[in-house]
Amino acid sequence: MKNITVTMDDTVAEWVRVEAAKRGSSVSRLLGEWLAEKMRQEDAYAQAMREALGFESWGVSTGPYVPRETLFLR
Repeated sequence: MKNITVTMDDTVAEWVRVEAAKRGSSVSRLLGEWLAEKMRQEDAYAQAMREALGFESWGVSTGPYVPRETLFLR
């Protein structure tokens, strides 16, 4: 584990102290958990994006495309 220093506004520091106390946790542990969750979300998003960008189509159309006018009849 690494110790780091975090700088924040006084109002933010007070809020996070209260949130940590509500959860029976320390500010350090609470911030660590929040950042770990953020990291997992970012990793999952990046993985989904890689999979989406690597998606290959199921094939090429063998016929003409449907004209725009046909799709959007009024």
